Amino acid sequence: MTTKASEVPAGMQKICRRFERWRSSHRGRLPIPERLWASAAAVAREYGVFQTAKVLRLEYGKLKRMVESDPPSAPIAPPATFLELVPPQGVGLSECLIELEGPHGKMRIQWKGASTPDLAGLSRALWESA
Repeated sequence: MTTKASEVPAGMQKICRRFERWRSSHRGRLPIPERLWASAAAVAREYGVFQTAKVLRLEYGKLKRMVESDPPSAPIAPPATFLELVPPQGVGLSECLIELEGPHGKMRIQWKGASTPDLAGLSRALWESA
């Protein structure tokens, strides 16, 4: 007996296929491997024990005990905190002087600090004809 694909939630389809492959490769009554039970318990934490047991055709009581006894496999990350990044004070401040001469006159640009003025816009204003 196979589970209909339309009945399986998207997040359970992979584990459902793993159970189907395992069941089709064995004859008789063999215990389900622990790694499959662990995967089923992980899915049950997200989708609930009842729905997982129904879709994967597992014993509800055993699955519930596994979910309650086993901690989640992936550790829960602590919540993100705010971190302010402050640039170093007074390190690498540069000074620059540019002199431009065009048909409309001369321009001298001098600045200190890390940011630069819009040199392209300034030079265009000087060189373009009025």
